[in-house]
Amino acid sequence: MFNLLISLISQGGMIAFFSFVFSKVKIFGKIFSKSRMSFTDRLIIILFFAGIAIIGTYTGIPVRGALANTRVVGVFVGGLLGGPVVGISAGIIAGMHRWLIDLGGFTAISCMISTIAEGLIASLLWKSFQKSRNKWLFASLFGAGAEVLQMIIILLTARPFNEAVELVRLIGVPMIIGNGIAIGMFIAIADSLFREREQIAARHSQKVLKIAEKTLPFFRQGLNEETAREAAYIILKQLNLAAVSITGTDACLVHEGMGKDHHKPGRSLRTSLTKRVITEGRYHIARIKEEIDCSDPDCPLKSAVIVPLKSGDEVKGALKLYRSREYAITRVDVEVAVGLASLFSLQLEISRLEEQSRLLNRAELKALQSQINPHFLFNAINTVTSFVRTKPEKARELLLDLSDYYRYRLHEPDAFIPLSRELEHIRTYLEIEQARFDDRLEVIFPAETPPAVSVPPLILQPLVENAVKHGISGKVEGGRISIELEEKKEGVVIRIEDNGAGMDKEKAAGLLDGKGSSVGLINVHRRLINAYGPSYGLNINSRKGKGTTLWMTIPSE
Repeated sequence: MFNLLISLISQGGMIAFFSFVFSKVKIFGKIFSKSRMSFTDRLIIILFFAGIAIIGTYTGIPVRGALANTRVVGVFVGGLLGGPVVGISAGIIAGMHRWLIDLGGFTAISCMISTIAEGLIASLLWKSFQKSRNKWLFASLFGAGAEVLQMIIILLTARPFNEAVELVRLIGVPMIIGNGIAIGMFIAIADSLFREREQIAARHSQKVLKIAEKTLPFFRQGLNEETAREAAYIILKQLNLAAVSITGTDACLVHEGMGKDHHKPGRSLRTSLTKRVITEGRYHIARIKEEIDCSDPDCPLKSAVIVPLKSGDEVKGALKLYRSREYAITRVDVEVAVGLASLFSLQLEISRLEEQSRLLNRAELKALQSQINPHFLFNAINTVTSFVRTKPEKARELLLDLSDYYRYRLHEPDAFIPLSRELEHIRTYLEIEQARFDDRLEVIFPAETPPAVSVPPLILQPLVENAVKHGISGKVEGGRISIELEEKKEGVVIRIEDNGAGMDKEKAAGLLDGKGSSVGLINVHRRLINAYGPSYGLNINSRKGKGTTLWMTIPSE
């Protein structure tokens, strides 16, 4: 009995081999990482575990016309890992095989029934196994229990009964203990290797994210020699590589590490593999020195993975990770390179979108600058002319105001200006309009000093001009325009209110969704959103015959 137990345990090497294969073969990792297995996935898993069980039958030890074997290991482990379909199917295949092959013995039917039963038991335990903390211990104990069931089935079904009893006496304890240990060992090895692979992947993911975090400020500026140099230095420092290169679409931008003496920035792309990556937009691996195709015969770089860098669907360059040995590029190297390239490409895309946003803001500002109202200019000139004889000093002041007004609109502005400067421009505009309206236009400016916040240029002037043109000018008796500032926790609220003609709610609501005719208001609304975010657009409240209030919130700096 003891010798039989040792013989069964000695087959642990075979079990360890299959466990290693299971945990290392890529297809099994992919299958078990899916939330749902396909028919093909299940078929592959069933055949694998049924094959282990069949090999366990063939390597069995003859004992009194029967076999002491490890068949249960493949069936039981398959059920625990693959679920009911895998466990039952593997049990049926291995059980039918034991019954049909010409191995002799009086336990063929008993072994068939017990093998199917053990697959069924493992399937029933599948969910509990997934939840268990000590999976190897769970598998070992219940695997031993399944072998107890096999001994009971032999006693119930094998004949003659006295021979069945003698057989169970000889093989019962060795198979229960040996196969229980083998099942636990299979699970322990597989689980350990899976965890090790996950830990390695997690460490590399952390490195990739760390590199991405450090390179973010550079790639957000676009892909050029300066940003590429900083990024390549960070990658080389974080990863154990021979060298790192980053290229554009037609020239090398930077090379850090081995071979720096002849892989020089600014040189046109010479390797056909890099050109192929840029043309095809997918990665390639150079496993030997000849595939790198370096012109220097003494180049120390022997293998590389080259991945494209993209902005949207457009290839902008390539990232190249080198090793100093041939066939040294591993699957992990490829995954790291692809991960880095994806993150860098995302950063480049963000850079492109930010640049588009800046250009959009600039274009909208240019559109506002180009909207010089000829009626305002003619009216202002007529007003100045009317004061030349009667109030020459006033005419002089108005001309200076008019000059300041257009100088402000036509100069090349900054992205943001102090609120005080924008209010001064509004004051200039309203002084001209007050002179034209005589006593019919009342203007109320904030008495206090404006808060020290910055705003996009020409963000208030279209609102004030709209109040004068559409709110006040149509009223014979004139009206009032007030500008109020209120500091709140979320920022500075700027409110422009008039008591002019006003409008109904439907018309007011349509002004900011593109249905209205006021290009100036829509422009201001979009520029505010682009500058501060979707919750910082323009707000309108108006009542027909009562006036209109426009307000915005400028975030505190």
